[in-house]
Amino acid sequence: MMEQFNYIAVKDFCFSHGINTQFIIELYEFGLIEVITKENEEYILYEELPNVEKILRLHADLNINLEGIAVISELLDRIEFMHKENISLRNKLRFYE
Repeated sequence: MMEQFNYIAVKDFCFSHGINTQFIIELYEFGLIEVITKENEEYILYEELPNVEKILRLHADLNINLEGIAVISELLDRIEFMHKENISLRNKLRFYE
């Protein structure tokens, strides 16, 4: 039976996106992404890829440094949480209408 992989090697991701692997390591060290290590190689979980690609766009397209990306990521997370909370509250309110 073949093992199902839910991650991509950092070196493969970086090669396909034309970036240096050190940038991904810096994102990890800065706490912006999760990286796992297996058999002395770093991997990014598939579920983390949209976040990593969003960060790459912020950095490359808008020339935002890691500190700025951290602030933006925190604000986007808060907005997403508030949006979900708003939906939940609306659903509860509809119950009483």
